[in-house]
Amino acid sequence: MNIDALETWLKPKSDPLLIAGPCSVESEEQMMKTAASLARNGNVTAFRGGVWKPRTKPGSFEGIGSPALKWLKQAGTEFNIPVTTEVANARHVEEALDAGIDILWIGARTTVNPFYVQDIADALKGVDVPVMVKNPIHPEVKLWMGALERINNAGISKLIGIHRGFYAYQSQPFRNEPKWEVFFEMRRLLPELPIICDPSHIAGRSELIGEICQSALDLGMDGFMVESHIEPHKALSDPLQQLRPYDLDLVYKALERRDEAIDDERFIHKLEELREQIDSIDGQILKLIAERQRLSEAIGPVKYENQATIFQMKRWFKVLESRKKEGADLHLDEDLVHELFQLLHKYSIDTQIKNHH
Repeated sequence: MNIDALETWLKPKSDPLLIAGPCSVESEEQMMKTAASLARNGNVTAFRGGVWKPRTKPGSFEGIGSPALKWLKQAGTEFNIPVTTEVANARHVEEALDAGIDILWIGARTTVNPFYVQDIADALKGVDVPVMVKNPIHPEVKLWMGALERINNAGISKLIGIHRGFYAYQSQPFRNEPKWEVFFEMRRLLPELPIICDPSHIAGRSELIGEICQSALDLGMDGFMVESHIEPHKALSDPLQQLRPYDLDLVYKALERRDEAIDDERFIHKLEELREQIDSIDGQILKLIAERQRLSEAIGPVKYENQATIFQMKRWFKVLESRKKEGADLHLDEDLVHELFQLLHKYSIDTQIKNHH
């Protein structure tokens, strides 16, 4: 992919990118007051606002629509800040560009559908505008990459990925599950792509945004898109996850910048010493997994010869519970143990099915 570096079009990489503004554009007054307060902070690189809001259920506030583009652009012009909004189809692209919107972004609900993304890509041909693409609702790296590639193929080289977390069926501390491992994989596959974090959608609650921002920064993300409203309690959409501009400034200034590489020889020596121990343990783990797989393969024919089902439900539940108990005794996180043995069991079953056929 032909992607321009982050620092060539927005902000130096040493200073985390900050895109901020309300979830939804609600009124001219709201936009001007919020933009004025954010501009005073001096940290904001771009001003965001949702004009068209795809909602889960009908009847919710779905945005003002096209008239709101004027208020968004006016706020940006007044305070000399680039402005950005979400586009979900070709018409949105055309109207946003006609209104002079500086940066566009594609939301998670749009990223999941290649037909929608291709329509947007077709509308962008011949236009030189930065585009940000949020991850799809579910952790599908190829789908996220595919959306970026479609936009890139339209001639757009100024691209940013937005990590906004993933749908979680069960309630948890956060609204969306971060699944940082998806970011790691994107960084491996597209190392030149700037990726920023959307802590508002991951957290779901304003008091957790600082924690998410620090985690994202520690992991090497390039910045943030944060929802900020002059009066969050009056917001027409997602009031619980929006920060006042003053509070956002406190969060941003409190972030600790840490270097990926440090020259201190004592630090390097200690780090390498610990890493060597981890490497040794990893080698032992791999050997044990290989031995476990061989035993799983041996179990397959025994089941087949005795006309037993490959998946033994009672046995599986018993294994899972006993491993969780053993893990708890070793002070291991229950979710780690559950996911690890679920994955091992999956490959054991897959191996037995493959060998049976």
